Amino acid sequence: MLAPYQLSVRTRTYFGSGCTEHALQKEQELLGPRVLLVSTGRSLRKHGYLDDLVRMIGADVAVCDCISANPDVTEIREAVKAGKEMHVSSVVGFGGGSAVDAAKAAAAGIVSEYDVGDFLSGQQPLPENPLPVIAVPTTAGTGAELTKGAIISDRERGIKGGIRGEQLIPAAAVVDPSYTETLPLKVTLESGFDVFAHAAESYCAVKANPFSEMLSEKAVRITGAMLPRLCRSLKDTEAREQMSFAAHIMGYNVNNVGNCLPHRLQYPVGAETDTSHGAGLAALYPAWLRHEETVQPERVGKLLEWLGCSGDEAPDVRIHHWLEMLGVSRTLTDLGIRSPAEELAGRVSGSLANDRLAGDPDVIRKIYEESI
Repeated sequence: MLAPYQLSVRTRTYFGSGCTEHALQKEQELLGPRVLLVSTGRSLRKHGYLDDLVRMIGADVAVCDCISANPDVTEIREAVKAGKEMHVSSVVGFGGGSAVDAAKAAAAGIVSEYDVGDFLSGQQPLPENPLPVIAVPTTAGTGAELTKGAIISDRERGIKGGIRGEQLIPAAAVVDPSYTETLPLKVTLESGFDVFAHAAESYCAVKANPFSEMLSEKAVRITGAMLPRLCRSLKDTEAREQMSFAAHIMGYNVNNVGNCLPHRLQYPVGAETDTSHGAGLAALYPAWLRHEETVQPERVGKLLEWLGCSGDEAPDVRIHHWLEMLGVSRTLTDLGIRSPAEELAGRVSGSLANDRLAGDPDVIRKIYEESI
């Protein structure tokens, strides 16, 4: 008997290489007369993408291109200030997951009297009606164009976490794989690992359902086949397109099913080291899979089989070999972690109940310790 489930899909999606101009023409009413464009900036300007997007939007555009790979509240404040000064009607997030998340946070901040840092700390609730967001991802990894979370940092307070609410889900998503064709190898692989992480965790999650499991299998198989191809040639446009598709469908899983422990454990790692989300996840995964197998051996086995990691070795050994093959196998120490496992564990926040491992009160410390 199939388990019952509920699926929410609130975002209009346009997918395909070169689809951006058509999509933005269709969304002129949503964009309105004045638009805030939130972007990661330099490389997108270098390749001409940013100027082209401003032209395609076809409205008055305020550009805020100060967003870093781990967006900080100070950067979001700059975006909010620009949006308020211009009285914008919508926000476009253009870049990796960091730009899309920053756009979501800015869309809330522009219509609120409160500081975005208060949303992150939980001192103030999100406004009920943020400005509409159109997400245009330029990496294949986060699926942020479909999700209700905005992951940001407050470096002054040493915090990295999520602002979450259904009202943050973008109104439209434009997934144009051609934007990923100029990504360097490191970004390609680390963001690509995030696709596998979303698939693995939503497959193992307590909230997993028949629909999400189907999407997880598809995404894992794509990742296992396409990331090695991109290692061999970054000009493999079919692999780029397939990874953009896999990243996008995992946005549905993140939004409807959620993640397991590794995503929660990565936030303190990113806050301390300012390394990418994918790099932190890759460092944590061998230990997490080792522990997850103790509660879900069949599911962990299927994930590794779909990924192409066959064999009789332990799960952590098999995923370690796969990460080494891609050249992204690192420890937390390699990433710059100096805090002890106990201290890192104390910084983990949010609900952990979606992971069957959460019943072990010491499992977070163990995973950190084994990943250092």
